[in-house]
Amino acid sequence: MALSDKALTCVECGYDFTFTVGEQEFFASRGYTNDPKRCTQCRGARKSQQQGFGDSYGSAREMHPAVCAQCGKDTMVPFRPRGDKPVYCNDCFSAMRAPS
Repeated sequence: MALSDKALTCVECGYDFTFTVGEQEFFASRGYTNDPKRCTQCRGARKSQQQGFGDSYGSAREMHPAVCAQCGKDTMVPFRPRGDKPVYCNDCFSAMRAPS
């Protein structure tokens, strides 16, 4: 069966969007059997809303106090420090990850 572009309507914003042949092939390769219900912009907005800004009920991420292992500054981290690994503040962590 030959695939062709499909015109779909977004359930969030109501705009029409095209489900391209390439997207259909990608969905099929992942084992997805349903067509998308949201346009690319609404899918992205929904994904970012669910990924780091709390759970689906809108609550904030639980933060835990810690002391930076490099500079000694008090900081808050989104995980419970266990004590067996160093914890860094945002500034020190970013400096360590930056290419030299």
